[in-house]
Amino acid sequence: MANVLMIVAQVGFRDEEFFVPKEILEKDGHIVKTASLTRGQAKGALGAIVSPDMAIYEANPEFFDCIVVVGGPGSPVLAKNKEVTELIEKGFRKGKIIAAICLGPMALAAAGILSGRNATVFKSREGLDALYNGGATYKDKGVIVDENIITADSPQNAERFGIAIAEKLR
Repeated sequence: MANVLMIVAQVGFRDEEFFVPKEILEKDGHIVKTASLTRGQAKGALGAIVSPDMAIYEANPEFFDCIVVVGGPGSPVLAKNKEVTELIEKGFRKGKIIAAICLGPMALAAAGILSGRNATVFKSREGLDALYNGGATYKDKGVIVDENIITADSPQNAERFGIAIAEKLR
């Protein structure tokens, strides 16, 4: 059983990119906690409301086996937040599994952990530029696993993304 931290944007995370992997991980017996920029309610792009367990600054990468950045139209804000990118970078240095979906990989690129790695992202100019600037090799595939980094490109691959994380945690 692993401890997983899912990071959502305060506004505009993609609902199914949060709920589908979370359900898969919990069914596998993992403990899933949620963080956002604050402890205030986070609102999904499709209307879901999530009450984060903690604010990003409260999250300790030592406690978690896996850190997941949820995508959606609000997620580019996470890539610009120093607390988020430092948490990702610290988790990566400690050998944790780091995963992101949709525009979430932008935060991984901003954290400096995608250099020399294969990764995918939602195919937009903003997402592709972030991966390129972060030194990643973009792959036009639904889910990419490169050692302990897992990226996925869209809500259509939320289930495959969740399964890939669960398999990596086994």
